[in-house]
Amino acid sequence: DWIRLGRPGLVGLCVGAIAGLATVTPAAGFIQPWGALVLGVVATLFCYGCCELRKVFGFDDALDVWGVHGMGGFVGSILLGAIADGSDCAVAADAPAYCVNAGTITRSGEQFGKQIVATVFCAAYSFVVTYVLLRLINLVIPIKPQLEGALDLQEHGETAYNHTPTKAYIPEGKEETKPPSAEVNV
Repeated sequence: DWIRLGRPGLVGLCVGAIAGLATVTPAAGFIQPWGALVLGVVATLFCYGCCELRKVFGFDDALDVWGVHGMGGFVGSILLGAIADGSDCAVAADAPAYCVNAGTITRSGEQFGKQIVATVFCAAYSFVVTYVLLRLINLVIPIKPQLEGALDLQEHGETAYNHTPTKAYIPEGKEETKPPSAEVNV
C-alpha cells in the first residue's frame, strides 16, 4: 500500500501479516528462521500479486482468502522443498544440533518436485470437491443472492444497521467545504 498508494494502510498491514503466517505455516516445523524470512518476503510479493490478479479477473473474494490463504499456503508448501534443512540433517542420529527437525524433510531437487506434485494435487482436489459441494448446495439454497442491495431484508426478513444514514452527509443546496490546508509557507 505504501509504495502503490503513497501511504500505509491498516488493512494492508493486517493482510500482509496474515499472508506471512499463511505462507510459513506449511513449512513451520522444517525451516530455519532465515527460511521464514525468505518466505515472508516471497509472501509479500506473491500474495499481493495474487490479490491484485483477483481484482483483474473479478473473482468474488471479499476477504482475499484465495490470494492470501490459498496462494500463500500454496507457495509455502512448494518452497518447503527448497528451504528445509540441508542433507546433513537427513539422519537424526548424526544430525548437527542446529537442525530443526532432523531425520525428516531435507531440501533437494527431489523434495522440491515432490512438494510441487503434492501441492498441485491438493489444490486440484480441493477445487473439484468444493465446486461439486457448492453446486449441490446451490440446488437446495441459492449461494449467491439474486437481487442487489438490502441483503439483510432479502435473506433474513429484517433490516440491520437502521442507525446508518442513507442520505449524503452534505445537505442539499450547500457546497462541500474543504478543510484548511496543512501546508505551511516558510
